[in-house]
Parts: sequence; C-alpha cells; structure tokens
Amino acid sequence: MYTRLLFFALIASLAGTLCLAAAFAAETSPVHILVSNGLKASMEDLQTSCQASVGHPLDIRYNSTASVKKGIEAGERFDVTMITTEAIEDLVKQGKLAGDTKMSLGRSELGIGIKSGVPKPDIKTVDGLKKALREVKSITYPQDGASRGYIEKMFERLGIAAEVKPKIILAPGSGPATQSVADGKAGFVITLFSEILPVKGVDVLGALPGEFQSDIKFSAAASAATSDKQAAKAVIACVTGSKATPVLKAKGIDRK
Repeated sequence: MYTRLLFFALIASLAGTLCLAAAFAAETSPVHILVSNGLKASMEDLQTSCQASVGHPLDIRYNSTASVKKGIEAGERFDVTMITTEAIEDLVKQGKLAGDTKMSLGRSELGIGIKSGVPKPDIKTVDGLKKALREVKSITYPQDGASRGYIEKMFERLGIAAEVKPKIILAPGSGPATQSVADGKAGFVITLFSEILPVKGVDVLGALPGEFQSDIKFSAAASAATSDKQAAKAVIACVTGSKATPVLKAKGIDRK
C-alpha cells in the first residue's frame, strides 16, 4: 500500500513539474522580430528594456524592408515586424499582418553623410546640393534600400544622372554604405539619418533641401499567424511607448 501511494505521489510530482516547466517555457519563449535596417540602432538600444517589460527574450533579425517583406510574403515565421509604413499597409492587405496591431513608430529624414573632419559643402539649397554631388568623388547608397528609387529620380530631376552614374557605389546595405564613408572609400552616403547617426566617423551633412526633402515612415505590426499575440502586442507597446521616444530620437527617428 505504501509503495503504491509513493508511486502515485511521484507521478503527481512529476506531472506538476512538467506543467511548471511548460508554463515557464511558454513565458520565456522568444518573440521573433523582423526589423528594417533603418531601425537597427534604435532596437539594439531598446532590446534589453523591452525584454524586461515583455517578459520574453527578443530574437531580432535585421534586413532591408524589401528583404523583410519578401520573406514574409514567402511564408517566413515571425511574431512582429517593424518596417516601412507603406510595406506594413501592403502586408495587412495581404492578410500577413494583423491590422488591429499596427502602430506608428516614427519617421527618419533622407540626407547625406560625410566623413568626420573633412570640409563640408553647403547643401542647404538645391543649387548647393547639385554642386556638391557634381564635385564629390564618389556616392554610395544601399542597393535594396527603400529610398534607392527616390535617390535616382532625384539625380534625374537635377539633370546630373549621367554625370554621377560612374561614381555611384551601390552597397549591400545601409551599414556597409555608411561605413564605407567612415573608411574613406566613398565621399557621400545618401540614406536615412537613422542609418548615418549610429556610425562613428561619419557626420550628417544635412537633409536633402527644398523640393527634394523626403523621409521614410516606419510602423510595427504583429504577424496574423503569431501564436502569442499578447507578447507581440507587448513588444509593439514597448517600442511605441513614451519611454522609447528619446532613444528613437537619438538614433534619428522622429515621432512627429
């Protein structure tokens, strides 16, 4: 009799342990997040505080918005994405994202970065921008960046597309593009402020002037297929909350 009671007690104890382990695993399972390179520096700074707030580790993967969107459309599994607002809205229409979770993150201006310590041309006017682009030895920007099409149309509108084409260096991402300026391999990088500010050795020369002023807006949303919508929404609440605002601003993302 005693042996049977002991056996059942052990079974009950084991079952309880397994339930606790399952509950713990559920609470600590990672939230998988796909993030645009334009938000990389911000999310690297916010990751620790958001993990503490959400109660889950954050598995964050960075890429261009175009690559992230392509992966989502191909069926890549994830819980939350943070990419351009335009891409978010298209994925909501496709049923890939839960529209009721969409939240605005902010915007980043398109501008020019230049190596720290070198003479800085004046690009506050369209004529100044045109002159600077003609005189610089090389220009780089991300080959698959959300702003590439806009940049190349700007060259055409300025009437210098053929002139600058030989000195354009397309980079495999915003990080390598900006780093090439820091390393002295390119004269200008044209990309978002949020992709220029985090790189040491590169200064923001300025925003594009006048009619060429432009920005990219970012939003966040949960996957329509996430298995933990509550955790996904908690991540979005963390990055869109007031405590995240100064971090985003310091990294070139403006809430306005």
